[in-house]
Amino acid sequence: MQPVRLIVNRVPHHVRVDTRATLLDTLRERLGLTGAKKGCDHGQCGTCTVLVGDRRVYACLALTVALDGAEITTVEGLAAGGEPHPLQRAFIDHGAVGCGYCAPGQLCSAVAILADVARGAPSAATADLSAPPRLDLDEVRERMSGNICRCGCYGRIAEAITEVAATPRAERPPP
Repeated sequence: MQPVRLIVNRVPHHVRVDTRATLLDTLRERLGLTGAKKGCDHGQCGTCTVLVGDRRVYACLALTVALDGAEITTVEGLAAGGEPHPLQRAFIDHGAVGCGYCAPGQLCSAVAILADVARGAPSAATADLSAPPRLDLDEVRERMSGNICRCGCYGRIAEAITEVAATPRAERPPP
């Protein structure tokens, strides 16, 4: 057992974990945060996606001990001041949630791609690498390709993300 300090959804936690424990298992079983789902347990579906800093991570593949001191945001931590994150609101407004199982991972990935674009990080679909990336539908589809939705809500998810991306950054709360 190894002592680990994690800051999850802006709350510090000190836990002792087996060195083989994944972040997903630690979040769900030790911290009671069940938003991130266990889908494939192989990093192929994206249902377990969380944010480490502002970058997305498949929690089923990350070892908790490797994240000692990390700031982690789960879907439970996206809302601020009792108000849903703009992406959460947009997902609802666009009907981007079918059964809802993949929604936490989809939302965390969407938050991460907004941060990627703000940082100027290109994707495989970025046409002009010398220009700041824009989140058009092709970019959103490419950047979200690591998240599977069995209900087929991809079009509505992409619409929700592009709507929020078009909102001035000053009007969006940080994750």
